[in-house]
Amino acid sequence: MQIRGAARCATCYPDCASASSAAPVTVQDQPPPGRSRSELLRIPGSMAFTELTSRAVLLYDEWIKDADPRVEDWLFMSSPIPQTIIVAFYIYFVTSLGPKLMENRKPFELKQIMMIYNFSMVLFSLYMCYEFLMSGWATGYSYKCDIVDYSRSPQAVRMAWTCWLYYFSKYIELLDTIFFVLRKKNSQITFLHVYHHSVMLWTWWFGVKFAAGGLGTFHALINSIVHVIMYIYYGVSALGPAYQKYLWWKKYMTSVQLVQFIMVTTHIAQFFFMEDCQYQFPIFLYVILTYGFVFLVLFLNFWFHAYTKGQRLPKSTKNGLRKEKDN
Repeated sequence: MQIRGAARCATCYPDCASASSAAPVTVQDQPPPGRSRSELLRIPGSMAFTELTSRAVLLYDEWIKDADPRVEDWLFMSSPIPQTIIVAFYIYFVTSLGPKLMENRKPFELKQIMMIYNFSMVLFSLYMCYEFLMSGWATGYSYKCDIVDYSRSPQAVRMAWTCWLYYFSKYIELLDTIFFVLRKKNSQITFLHVYHHSVMLWTWWFGVKFAAGGLGTFHALINSIVHVIMYIYYGVSALGPAYQKYLWWKKYMTSVQLVQFIMVTTHIAQFFFMEDCQYQFPIFLYVILTYGFVFLVLFLNFWFHAYTKGQRLPKSTKNGLRKEKDN
C-alpha cells in the first residue's frame, strides 16, 4: 500500500519526491512555550493513532473501489457502520441487557407470535430458494466454476437482489435469539449461536458488496432449503402438543444439517482443484470453506455423542433438538 501510494505521489505530483527527500523534522528537547512536557509526551501516541486511522481510511477507500456499483444504494449497503451498530447492540442485548431485564420477570408467552414468525420464515425461505434457482442455479450455472456476472442484465441483477434478500434475512433471524431472551431460555444463547448470527451478517455484507452471484452463493441456496425444513418444524411445534404426532421426522434434522455442510464443503472445495477458474474473489471461497468445515466438524461431534453415546445425554438434547417445552 505504501509503495503504491509513493508511486502515485511521484507520478502525479513532481514536487512530492523532492519534499519526501528533505531532512526529517525533529522535535526539540524542550517543550514549546505554553505546552507542558506531559502534553508533549502524549503527542506521539496521538499522532500514531491519527496515522493509523488515516491509513485505515486510505485502505478502505482503495479496497472499496472494487465494490459492486449496482448495490451501492440498496439498504445497509453503502457502509458497514449501520450493521456494525446493530450487531454490537444485538450482542450486548442477548448476552447482558436482555437477561438482566428479564431476571425478575416471568417468561413471555409467545406461542402465537412464534407460530406466525416461523411460518413466515418458511415462506420467505421458499421464496429465496425459488429466486436463487431462477436467477442462476437452475438456469445456467454449471455448479463448477460459476463467476460473478456484474452486468446489469435482468438475470444478473436478479441474482444480486436475491443475495441481498438472503443478507437481509439474517437481520430477521436475530429474532431467534431475542425470543430466547424474552422466554428466558438463556441456556440456548450459546457462544456458537450468537457467533453464528453475528458473523453471517458480516460475511454476507461483504458477499453482496463485492460478489453477489457465482459459485459463492451455492451455500445460500442450500441453507435456504434447510431453513424451510427447520422453520416448518418450529412452526408446527408452536401449534401445541396436539400436533406433535406430525413431527416424527424430527430425528432426521441433524442428518439434514450434516448433509448441508457436506454439500457446501464439497462444492467449494472443487475450486481449489481447478486450474483455470477465474472467480473474482477467492477469499470468499476460503471463508465459506472454513465456515462449512468447522460446522461440519461440530455437527459430526454432536452426531457422535448423540447417537453413539446418546444414553449419556439429556433426552432434551438428543437428535439435535430440544423437547417441545423449549419451543
